[in-house]
Amino acid sequence: MELFAQPVVHGIVAVKANPTGQLSEDTEKMARRRFQDPKPKRSGKWWYLLLWQDEFLAGKRVRKRKRIRLAPATMPEREVKKIAAEVLRPLNQGLAPIGAAVGFDEYVEAIYKSTLLPLMAKSTQARYLSVIKNYLNPAFGSKCMRDLTPLTLQQYFSGIASSKLSYESRDKIRDVMSSILSSAITYGILIKNPMEGVRLAPARKGNRIKPYIDPLKFYALLALIPEPYATMVYVAAFTGLRASELIGLRWKNVHADSITIEERYCRGEWGAPKSKASNATIPVNCGVIDRIHRLKTVTVEIRAGNAVRRYPAVKSCGPDDLVFASVAKGAPMRDNTILTRFIKPAARALGMGWVNWQVLRRSHATWLKMAGADVKDAQAQMRHSRATTTLDIYQQFIPESQRRVVNKLGELTGASFVN
Repeated sequence: MELFAQPVVHGIVAVKANPTGQLSEDTEKMARRRFQDPKPKRSGKWWYLLLWQDEFLAGKRVRKRKRIRLAPATMPEREVKKIAAEVLRPLNQGLAPIGAAVGFDEYVEAIYKSTLLPLMAKSTQARYLSVIKNYLNPAFGSKCMRDLTPLTLQQYFSGIASSKLSYESRDKIRDVMSSILSSAITYGILIKNPMEGVRLAPARKGNRIKPYIDPLKFYALLALIPEPYATMVYVAAFTGLRASELIGLRWKNVHADSITIEERYCRGEWGAPKSKASNATIPVNCGVIDRIHRLKTVTVEIRAGNAVRRYPAVKSCGPDDLVFASVAKGAPMRDNTILTRFIKPAARALGMGWVNWQVLRRSHATWLKMAGADVKDAQAQMRHSRATTTLDIYQQFIPESQRRVVNKLGELTGASFVN
């Protein structure tokens, strides 16, 4: 786009000189910041202010006359002039960069999507693009960046509090908007992030317990999933590996009693583990290792019309070969395909439609707690940077465990609870 062909430096759009090395008269007029001091005028029931504002139309910056409603006509002129001075102050003091006249949708399309979004994981990109398309562009696409004030944004987020969106969805919309406006500060389009201080209405329900799979029900689930996906689910639940780490696992990473996580694969993208803490070697039960190696002896049957084709579950087991690869081609798998085709149908058959990859990882953390694992040991096994993440997000409340503690309270204190 022509608009962003010119660099933006400290919020000022750079302009090109003519062949003589001098700025053209029209360019100088456009680049010059004009001091404005219009007088408020009363019309009907309101006070209004006429001023000049920069806008970008078809990639070109133009000045347009704007009429802004200031206050009710009943307000004294002296007070209205104070309001007018506050409206004009950002324009006259250069606190509203020229780039702030860019439309929100133009900025997102021309800069954010091409500059910042590619630095994120593919799955994160997909979520952000969905939020932008379904929520942010419909609400703010026609506005200039300078029009996104704290009040405008707070009104929007207060308004969606009455919608059917969950608190988590509203929080995600806020995160994406904050990311966009933060990048606008970095690239000199805005001076301050108007999302700072924007609040969300509280959740309609209290913090619910996030589901995890009961160990006994887990084996019933496993029995309904075909190989090699059953072994993937088994390894995920008993090691806590993320789906992307499981898919990126190579035979050289599988040891006698441990697994090394040093790579991940997510929907066409290879990369390092999520964090430094995630890049680690964790101890694994020998039964898990045995189950992984058992895959080398498994043959998978796939229907092809009326015929049945048979493939080895493991095509090759060299050090750099994938432990879990697609059955037909041996290519890296897609986590969402495995989830929708194999895990979800089996889970729904058992009345556990909420099962997903995250639930498997959460179940591992909760099983560690049930087994009496120390918090720091559980943190290391889950490869979290902070123990609070393990405690507050992954390990879930276990009623039976709490009941045992309460029943032992009397024994510990020697107290009698009988009147």
